[in-house]
Amino acid sequence: MKISVLLFASAREAVGAPSVEVALPASATVSDVLREPRLAGLAGLAPSLRFALNEEFARPDAPLREGDVVALLPPVSGG
Repeated sequence: MKISVLLFASAREAVGAPSVEVALPASATVSDVLREPRLAGLAGLAPSLRFALNEEFARPDAPLREGDVVALLPPVSGG
């Protein structure tokens, strides 16, 4: 199945793109998108990433379906 992955802030910088399209097996979960080779630059951020699935926060073990959109959200600081 094909999934769109949106990248924000430092995740976008680490990958060098605002989004990628990935192909995953039918049994994939949200966290499985991190296994995509094009997202290897996120290894250092992975423990602190939050996930959104179709514009709602999601657990890493949430199942995916064809055409879903996963957003990878790194921690943000500011004042």
